[in-house]
Amino acid sequence: MDRFSGIMRVLGKHYPGFNRKPDPFRVLVSTVLSQRNRDESTYPAAEKLFRRFGSAKKLASAGVSEIEGIIHSIGLYRTKARRIKEISRILIKKYKGRVPDDLYALLALPGVGRKTANCVLVYAFKKPAIPVDTHVHRVSNRLGIVRTKTPEQTEEKLAEVIPRKYWISLNELFVQHGQKICRPISPRCGVCMISAYCGYYRRNYKK
Repeated sequence: MDRFSGIMRVLGKHYPGFNRKPDPFRVLVSTVLSQRNRDESTYPAAEKLFRRFGSAKKLASAGVSEIEGIIHSIGLYRTKARRIKEISRILIKKYKGRVPDDLYALLALPGVGRKTANCVLVYAFKKPAIPVDTHVHRVSNRLGIVRTKTPEQTEEKLAEVIPRKYWISLNELFVQHGQKICRPISPRCGVCMISAYCGYYRRNYKK
């Protein structure tokens, strides 16, 4: 078994997988809302928004000020309110209200970068992609799978070295590991289940 297969096998045993297939529009809007924001504030705001406007058609017709009032608890809420209204308008006009399952079509939407687009492909459509956020970037570099400076570089390098069969589950597992064990400050290396595969652990802890 190669090194990365071992990492994914161990993480897969410790963290629950995702079998859900959420509504693509909810995935897209929620991911836009989550940009530069913590999950604990994103989720309540997104749920409140979808209770009021449950479709692209309703959001496209909503007033920006009303959207702002619903999501005001998250960062950059004014910018995000304008973006999700415009995204909704484009989806109605160009895609009959449906979210496209194509990377470049997603990237053409306002406020949608590679991480957001890849999240939609993975979590809404179960299409192989590698969404790279701060957790995936950090864990990948600490393990020594890549040596990169930016999430964009990390995505490109991971796509070169990681077998495609692992792309869909990589983000889910690395994010959970980054939140619970491989934290930005004071990583919990003493209880890490993949320390045997980790370059950071060997350099700092292994005698």
